[in-house]
Amino acid sequence: MTPIRSYKDLIVWQQSMELVVACYRLTEGFPSSERYGLASQLQRAAVSVPANIAEGHSRRTRGAYINHLSIAYGSLAELETHILIAGRLKYVAPGHEATCLQQLE
Repeated sequence: MTPIRSYKDLIVWQQSMELVVACYRLTEGFPSSERYGLASQLQRAAVSVPANIAEGHSRRTRGAYINHLSIAYGSLAELETHILIAGRLKYVAPGHEATCLQQLE
């Protein structure tokens, strides 16, 4: 096993970074009227996940780390909701929606 020296070594951080990329690609097909609406909210929630993991890991106290992981977990629920809304509005193909939702797991 490789020692964890940085938040970048955390598999959960690496996977959440991939989720950010997938979410940005997902919003590329949104109508231009949603650029500052749902697309922006979805992107911000996605970015919040790895950002909070990184910040919490860098705080160096267990309480702060757990708090930031809790925030990241909340952002995942927010992100899931945004993706489901986009699916209901038919902004994304069901296959893309399913792929992003699977990455959330």
